Amino acid sequence: MSIIYCIEDDESIRDLVIYALKKNGYEAKGFESGEVLYDNTEPDLILLDIMLPGDDGYTILKNLRSNSKTSNIPVIMLTSKTSEFDKVKGLDLGADDYVEKPFGVMELISRVRAVLRRSTKVKEPTDKICIGKLCIDNQKHEVTVDDEEIILTYKEYELLYFLMKNKGIVVSREKLLNEVWGYDFEGESRTVDVHIRTLRLKLGEAGKLIQTIRSVGYKIEG
Repeated sequence: MSIIYCIEDDESIRDLVIYALKKNGYEAKGFESGEVLYDNTEPDLILLDIMLPGDDGYTILKNLRSNSKTSNIPVIMLTSKTSEFDKVKGLDLGADDYVEKPFGVMELISRVRAVLRRSTKVKEPTDKICIGKLCIDNQKHEVTVDDEEIILTYKEYELLYFLMKNKGIVVSREKLLNEVWGYDFEGESRTVDVHIRTLRLKLGEAGKLIQTIRSVGYKIEG
């Protein structure tokens, strides 16, 4: 049975979510702050509000993703922040999905099921891929160009890794959205274009390895 933590400071919302999760066969626990996530507990999924007492949801998410013990735990953000900037910020920090308040309980349960389904897929083998001077070490979660480390966001890394392991293959924007973000992100394929642009800038000369295939998508070629 999957264990789900709901980190939400509004008691009424927290109780409703916990009740719905339990009615749908999950083991669920609720907390008003994210301090519980800094111990050795490892839930199967976390529902995380942004506006919290103490560390906010963004800070908690960043800490989770930087800790090897918690970096792969799926996280769904629950928040009343609805701007595209807020969504992209959460997704870039490594959120697996984003649910806006007020939300329908059945919609939330559907999102939980989808994220848990994706998280149970067979993990990619740890490996190192190099194309020219550009290397990605999936075991260390590190990207280098000419042996110099390049700092990427969580989604930039996932995007680059997917392109590199599919070297020479043209990948559509829709495929990248599905594989990297896990769903179609409301059809906003420009999200991919924005991330490709920042990737190229950060990679410098190596950014030229990422080729745009007009009206289709992208590929990486060495």
